[in-house]
Amino acid sequence: MIAAIKRAGANTRGLLAYLYGPGRHDEHLDPHIVAGFAMLGMPDPGRDESATLTELARYLDEPVRLRNGEFGKKVIDYVWHCPVRAAPEDRYLSDAEWGEIAQRIVQAAGIAPAGDDLACRWIAVRHADDHIHILATTVREDGRRPKLHDSGIRVGDACREIEKDYGLRRLQKGDRTGARRPSQAEMHKAERLGWEQPSSEWLQDRIRAAIPHVTNAEEFVAYLEADGVEVQVRRGPSGDLLGYAAGRPGDVNEAGEQIYHPGSKIAPDLSLPKIRARLESSRPEEHPTALRNRPSTAWHQAADALDTFHTDLADDTHAQAHITALGELLEATAQKVPAHLRAELQSASKAFARAQRSQIRAEDRAAHAVRSAARDIVHTATGPDGSALAALVAALVWATIVAERWHEAKSHAHQADAARQAVQHLQMAADRALAPTLAELTARPPRDQARRVLANDVRAAAPHHAERILTDPAWPALATVLADAEARGHQPHQLLKEAVAQRELTTARQPARVLIARIQHTGRNPVPNRLAEAARLKSTMAGSIPAQQTRKGQPPAMTTLPPQQSHRPSR
Repeated sequence: MIAAIKRAGANTRGLLAYLYGPGRHDEHLDPHIVAGFAMLGMPDPGRDESATLTELARYLDEPVRLRNGEFGKKVIDYVWHCPVRAAPEDRYLSDAEWGEIAQRIVQAAGIAPAGDDLACRWIAVRHADDHIHILATTVREDGRRPKLHDSGIRVGDACREIEKDYGLRRLQKGDRTGARRPSQAEMHKAERLGWEQPSSEWLQDRIRAAIPHVTNAEEFVAYLEADGVEVQVRRGPSGDLLGYAAGRPGDVNEAGEQIYHPGSKIAPDLSLPKIRARLESSRPEEHPTALRNRPSTAWHQAADALDTFHTDLADDTHAQAHITALGELLEATAQKVPAHLRAELQSASKAFARAQRSQIRAEDRAAHAVRSAARDIVHTATGPDGSALAALVAALVWATIVAERWHEAKSHAHQADAARQAVQHLQMAADRALAPTLAELTARPPRDQARRVLANDVRAAAPHHAERILTDPAWPALATVLADAEARGHQPHQLLKEAVAQRELTTARQPARVLIARIQHTGRNPVPNRLAEAARLKSTMAGSIPAQQTRKGQPPAMTTLPPQQSHRPSR
């Protein structure tokens, strides 16, 4: 059950006209009062043909008129409006039940505390099966104003109790970190103008997309303006940027003036101070163009930056910083991946935005590596090769799972749900990213004898997961990856141990696929040839020893390394 408190201005009659009217799409059926501050003698235009909306408005406004007449100073914004909506799957609630629910809502809000005969006047109007509207005038019978500070939190807590008592869908308790939901007016406006998103959601996407591209607040504002966002800034006497508000082109009020939304109202983590703290925590170590000639390096470095993600969450403030930076890396990756993966990565990034913020303050400097990796990716000229892409998306899957578990351990229910949704999208992207690599690897499996030896390596390195790995349809491809790595001088047993230690496999849907992406990343570079290294060392040492320091008739000392031997079968 959702109760959304709204400020409705000072026009009681106007709001009643909407509540008792047909609705914008003729969706209002049989509007009538189901509860109120004093049901006896109160006019109800939905049940009494002689009652009028004007009469009902005057009845509700009476304390306001008395206060204005007594003190001579008009009360403004005295209309309190709270729609209360049940979930689509909830059972039908009778008028009596909705009346009881309304009573509990106004008590929790402070509009009409229990047993208070001088409370505010209010009514609850039902004009649909699944919701009611509570309207109140916020002047008490004694002329005082009600104490409504933090009423939204109290009403939310009351809704959680109502859900339990009435057997309704149970929602998670709010933590004041969620983004503001678009209003009905904003959604209808977007529909009328043919926009896919309301302005607040459109702006949130543009602002989050800008963050990985910039290094300071001034660049941030300039980037938004270049991206077509209307920006209104607030500066101090010295010219320093103090705040900003963003607007969507074409989103104007009745007077034709641009509508602006402060960053903190678009989402709690998009205020200028919070964005500035994140930007200043990750100054670029090299010019972005330095990465244009080696794009795959940026993608591999991003995967490397996530290697210690699970160990970086020991400290709460560091954990929150890394999770916030992970959201920026998801956004950066979504902007640069090939087209066939973009929709899933964008959906993952959008879902994860809720997981990026909690009530724990982030120590942004702790997440320098992850945040820098996001900036490097958006400045690469081209996309990654297949193995680099698969490795990064697989690393993002695991990092997001780790973030989900951390939020669960901290009882951050909304954030854990958001991370869980992001994981689902990332897993689909990971499957698609690895598909071409799987096909290529499966087409050239190692010989049977070599594969049997590699299977023994799997049993030795991951005894608890060996059977799942060896029966995974991707095992032949993993065997090829291990054989390729061995040809480059790596030890398959060691690569497997490192991969298993890096990413637990108990919850992996397809453990062999997880290991393929990981081992391709860690084993991508050849191991230096020991004989060649010994020869280089011998040459260096011989050239560095002065001739007069050697004994007559005795050659300089040499350091040699024994050749590497292997009795493993060839591919």
